[in-house]
Amino acid sequence: MSVATNGVKRAFKYRFHPTDAQAAELTRTFGCVRKVYNTALAARTEAWARQERVNYNQTSAMLTAWKKTEELAFLGDVSSVPLQQTLRHLQAAFTQFFAKRARYPRFKSRKRSRKSAEYTVSGFRFSDGELTLAKMSEPLDIVWSRPLPQGAKPSTVTVSQDAAGRWFVSMLCDDPGVKLLPVTDAAVGIDVGLDHLLTLSTGEKVVNPRHERRERARLAKAQRELSRKARGDGTNRAKAQRKVAKVHARIADRRRDLLHKLTTRLVRENQTLVIEDLTVRNMVRNHMLARAISDASWSEFRSMLEYKAAWYGREVIVVDRFFPSSKLCSVCGTLQNRMPLSVRTWTCDNCGTTHDRDVNAANNLLAAGLAVTVCGAGVRPQRSSPGGQSATKQKSPRREP
Repeated sequence: MSVATNGVKRAFKYRFHPTDAQAAELTRTFGCVRKVYNTALAARTEAWARQERVNYNQTSAMLTAWKKTEELAFLGDVSSVPLQQTLRHLQAAFTQFFAKRARYPRFKSRKRSRKSAEYTVSGFRFSDGELTLAKMSEPLDIVWSRPLPQGAKPSTVTVSQDAAGRWFVSMLCDDPGVKLLPVTDAAVGIDVGLDHLLTLSTGEKVVNPRHERRERARLAKAQRELSRKARGDGTNRAKAQRKVAKVHARIADRRRDLLHKLTTRLVRENQTLVIEDLTVRNMVRNHMLARAISDASWSEFRSMLEYKAAWYGREVIVVDRFFPSSKLCSVCGTLQNRMPLSVRTWTCDNCGTTHDRDVNAANNLLAAGLAVTVCGAGVRPQRSSPGGQSATKQKSPRREP
C-alpha cells in the first residue's frame, strides 16, 4: 500500500463464492501463472549461468513464443493479463535480489505456494458493484462485508484461494477517506510481551489472548487425523489437510483482527509511538518460546503500526534492541546488573522505587523515543552500575504501506 496524491492506495479484500465454471477457470489460471513464473525463472537462471541478463521484455517475448508450442499451447486458454503480471512480479523479485534486499527468487510449488492471479484494468470489468473477470461471462458472487470508497475504481484485482479452500478477491483502490489526523501532544511507549501482548507507558496492559493455544486441542485432533491418511490417498488426505488449514485460518483471522483494532486505536490516540526493535527471527530460535512468540505476532504488529502511522501523519520511533529498557530505573536512571525473565517486579537499589517490569520498560522506551525527537541524540543520560551499557535509540525508516 502506498500514499497517493489524492489519498491512499488501499487493498479491499472480500470473500466470494465462485460457480463451478468460475472455479475451474481460476484453477486453470493459477496453474498457468505458476507455470509461466517457473519457466521464466528457469530461463533467466540459465541465462545468468551464461553471464547474461534477461529482462521483463525478453520474458514477455518468450511467453508469446511458448504459446505457439505444442507443449505450452494451453497457456492461450486463459487470460493473458495474469501471465504478464507474473512476469512483472518475477522482474520485481530479481530487482530486489540485485539490490541485495532479498534472496534469489525461488520456484513456485503446486502444493505449498500461494494460489493467486492478478488482473489489471484490461483484465476485468467493474460496473454497478459487479466484478467480471476476463474469460468469464458472469460476475463474481462477492460478499460485500464493507463498502468500497465512494466512486472507487479498482486499478488492480487479485484473486486468490487459501489452503482452507476459501476464495478471496482483493481490489486496489484510491481511498480519499484516509486523511492526516489532527496533531496531538500525546505520546506512548509500547512494550510487547507474552504474558501481556502490549504494555503501554500509561500503565494499560492488553491481555494476550493466545489464539493458537486456545485452538491447540482442535488443531492437534485435525493433525492426528491427517497423519493417519496415507500419502497417495488423494481425496481423503486432501480433506484432512483442509481441516488443518481451516483451524490455522481461524487462528490467523482472529489474531489479525485484534492487531488491526489495537494498532488503529493507538495511531488515532497518539502522535508519537515508541517501540523496541526486536529481532523476532532470532528470538524464535529459542524452542521454549518460539511457539508463543509466533502466536503473539510482534512483527505483524509493528508492520501495521508503521503503515497506519504513515497514513495518518503519526510518527513511529524504534528504539535500538540493545537498549536495556527492562533493567533501567525509569525514575533515577540506575541500571541493574541482571534481570531474569522470571522477575516481573523489582525495586531499584538506588531510589527504592518498586517497578512493574513491563510498565517500567514502556516508560523507558517512551523517554528514549522523546529524547530522539527533541534533540536527535543517540544516548540518554543515565547513571549506570559497573559494566552497564548505554541506551541507544534509532528512528525507524518509514516503510511504504
